[in-house]
Amino acid sequence: MNEIERIAQLRRELHEHNHRYYVLNQPVISDQEFDMLMHELQDLEARHPEMADPNSPTQRVGSDLNEEFRQVEHKYPMLSLANTYNEQDVAEWYESVSRGLQGEPFEVCCELKYDGLSISLTYVDGQLTQAVTRGDGVRGDDVTANVRTIRSIPLVLEGAGGANSANPPHEFEIRGEILMPWQVFERLNQEREAAEEPLFANPRNAASGTLKSLDPKVVAARQLDAYLYYLLGDNIPAEGHYENLQAAASWGFKISQGMRKASTLQEIYDYINYWDTERKNLPVATDGIVLKVNSLRQQRSLGFTAKSPRWAIAYKFKAERARTRLESVTYQVGRTGAVTPVANMEPVQLAGTTVKRATLNNEDFIRSFDLHIGDYVYVEKGGEIIPKIVGVDIDARPIICQRVEFIRRCPECGAPLVKLGEGGEASVPAGSLAGSSAWYCPNDTQCPPQIKGRIEHFISRKAMNIDSLGPETVDEYYRRGLIHNAADLYNIEVQQINGDGSRTRSAQRIVNGIQKSKEVPFERVVFALGIRFVGETSAKLLARRFKTMEALEHATLEELTDIEGIGKVMAESILRYFADPGNRELVSRLKDYGLQMTLSEEQLSAQSDRLAGYSIVISGVFQHHSRDEYKALIEQHGGKNVGSISKKTSFILAGDNMGPSKLEKAQKLGIPIKSEDDFLQMISAE
Repeated sequence: MNEIERIAQLRRELHEHNHRYYVLNQPVISDQEFDMLMHELQDLEARHPEMADPNSPTQRVGSDLNEEFRQVEHKYPMLSLANTYNEQDVAEWYESVSRGLQGEPFEVCCELKYDGLSISLTYVDGQLTQAVTRGDGVRGDDVTANVRTIRSIPLVLEGAGGANSANPPHEFEIRGEILMPWQVFERLNQEREAAEEPLFANPRNAASGTLKSLDPKVVAARQLDAYLYYLLGDNIPAEGHYENLQAAASWGFKISQGMRKASTLQEIYDYINYWDTERKNLPVATDGIVLKVNSLRQQRSLGFTAKSPRWAIAYKFKAERARTRLESVTYQVGRTGAVTPVANMEPVQLAGTTVKRATLNNEDFIRSFDLHIGDYVYVEKGGEIIPKIVGVDIDARPIICQRVEFIRRCPECGAPLVKLGEGGEASVPAGSLAGSSAWYCPNDTQCPPQIKGRIEHFISRKAMNIDSLGPETVDEYYRRGLIHNAADLYNIEVQQINGDGSRTRSAQRIVNGIQKSKEVPFERVVFALGIRFVGETSAKLLARRFKTMEALEHATLEELTDIEGIGKVMAESILRYFADPGNRELVSRLKDYGLQMTLSEEQLSAQSDRLAGYSIVISGVFQHHSRDEYKALIEQHGGKNVGSISKKTSFILAGDNMGPSKLEKAQKLGIPIKSEDDFLQMISAE
């Protein structure tokens, strides 16, 4: 056997071993033997670069590519399912299916609803060619490079499906969920906690954040898993959904072993009741049950509503509750100075994870439960997300215990806290921070969490987009005295962060990223300053109105409140920001370092008032520009982007595949619909 033939043989063997280990949980060789085969293949591929193949088992570890994801339109829209939370709703859905099928007998496929990130995989001639996230249901992110690192997803399918199953079609799509197993999630959060990094709220968020990483090596290291649950294509093997998934399992896909067919409503109830308890023993997160009419012919007959298929529904489990003891309350300080109390509890198992902490929101929340240290509290994870205290077992309260009183000094710097609405601070608007009982630390120039938080905001993607830096790096540079504010970033040199000389490349990448941020446009610089209450949209409004940082610095209250979307509270916050000598010095230094402090000539010349007074909704898929580009054009010409249709909507900018519900509502309200060409002509008119 020559080396080329050996490469092919090793690839076949390793694909088979991967399938046995990650899908069937039935390994037949040791890890050491597997590694020896992998190393042999790596050596052979290195000697034969002409045999490069993205679907080789050696490519599971990921590459060093760092590319932004491109948007891909789904061949079949990825719709969401209608949710139900009780047996009565399930019965109503079952009866509606029966009516829709005019009494024709039907089977329901009962499946576990995995709590992960939806993915669509395309295979051509038995090889994975594309992996796309759900996105908005019409278009998603192409994450193929990252998905190739997930070992339970086959790169190359079995050549035949077995004695009772057809071979894989020439081309098909299979959908499922990308998941992070509980065990991996716990270990990852332990590592992040040890490194003093923010913890992931749940496995779904961790899986989503991991899959969206621009470095496939990070994805490979996180050990994601996947379960597949729906087959699509022109030549799929069976007329039944359940039967198609059994065929897919024989091709090498990981299909839930908990899937069952039901012929009666009682069988569905039995399935739900069984898994409501048994799911706690699963290695991955679930948040409900999915019910699907099994027959594809009957699915087509039942059709779809504007948002979801009539032939499927999701039953969501009730939030899990646990009882545990409150040991202490600590306080966290955010970048704006807002102080948030956190309950520290005896560890308790809840929804598959060990819970030790829960947010207490604010002072009013603490008072509403009359919390005492030593109380036994009830904790829930609504939707399997962040734990929250929902009650207190008063009968179990110790005889001697201390009432929880909100602190009055900053736990980080010792400064006296100020309540919003007091101390010269304007009352907070509805929806921002924590409302009337929110306390904050006013020592924004010396309080470490605020300083680091503002720098982290400054480097974030929607601000200066310095993606070579992260919270842990900011913390390290702050502790080493390299940075005390955002302007100090532009003084950093390679030799300062190169350590022992082994990190020259990464240090240079960081410095290059900082220097590149000088090209970020003016409106994002305004947002990056982190002025209290000034978000991304309001920063754009300010940039367009004042055009230069100098003009914004000298703006009056009347000039600020004259801008639609800038209220008195935000205007007063802007005035206070620029009245602070430290902030003015920061802005001056940023200007000296070369950041964009004015709208570009292109932006200035392109601005107009052609859309002034228009509130515009965008819907559909476009040919000439992306949705984000159209949003920017609307703002550039004085218009306002709105997310939902109402009587105040001026018109809808509609592309292909406009949402049926939006179209129906627009027609009902008489809202005009403009095409891309109509819109572009409108903003270019003399």
